[in-house]
Amino acid sequence: MPLLILIAEDDPSIRLSVKDYLEDRGYSAIAAENGNSALLMLEKFHPHLLISDIKMPGINGYELVKKIRQLPKFRLLPVIFLTEHNSVNERVKGYEAGCDIYLPKPFELVELGAVIRNLLERSQMIHSELRFSQEEEREKPQLDNNDGNSSNNLPEFCEHLELTQREREVLILLMDGHSNPEIGNQLHLSPRTIEKYVSSLLRKTGRNNRVELIRYALQGNLV
Repeated sequence: MPLLILIAEDDPSIRLSVKDYLEDRGYSAIAAENGNSALLMLEKFHPHLLISDIKMPGINGYELVKKIRQLPKFRLLPVIFLTEHNSVNERVKGYEAGCDIYLPKPFELVELGAVIRNLLERSQMIHSELRFSQEEEREKPQLDNNDGNSSNNLPEFCEHLELTQREREVLILLMDGHSNPEIGNQLHLSPRTIEKYVSSLLRKTGRNNRVELIRYALQGNLV
C-alpha cells in the first residue's frame, strides 16, 4: 500500500503540480487548500507525511503544525514547509513550530522528492523500531509488577521527572526523528553537547537507548 502524503497549499498550481509529481512516483497524495481543511483531512486519513505552505487562509502553516504536535499520535509526523519566506528568523520560527525541513519557494520538485524520501525512510525506521520495542516489552514475563520503575507506574514516575528546558528541546527533536548533528544545527550546539543531553535524558528516565526513550516520552507525555 503506497505511503500517503497530505499537501496543504492555497496556490492551486503548486498544489496540483506537487500532487501529480508525488503520484507519478508511487505515493498516494491528498490536498487541502487551507489549514483548517488540512486538520480535518489529517484526522480522517492519517497521512505519513505533511507538506504545508505557511501563508494560508484561516490557520497558517505555523499554527497548523503547532496544533499537530500537540496530538500524541502525530508527534512523529514528518513535516515539510514550502514557503516564500526564507529569512533566518522565519526558518527558526518554522523549526520551533515543529517542522522537519524548511524548503523555500521556488523549489525544484526533484529536491522535494529527495527530501520526502529521506524523511519517510527515517520515519518508517523509527516506527518499526518502536513497534519492535513494544512487542518485546509485551513478550517479557510480568515479574516486575511491584517494581517502582515498571511500565505500570510510568505516568506516576513521569510526574516527578524534572527536565531542564534544554533537555526538553532536545527530547522534542529526538521524538521528531532528528540525529545529533541535526539537533545541534537547530539548537546551535555541537553534536558532542547534544550527546551529553541525550545521555542525561537516558540516565534520568532509566532507559537504555533512544527508541526506549522516545516510547517512554510518548507514553508519559513528557513534552
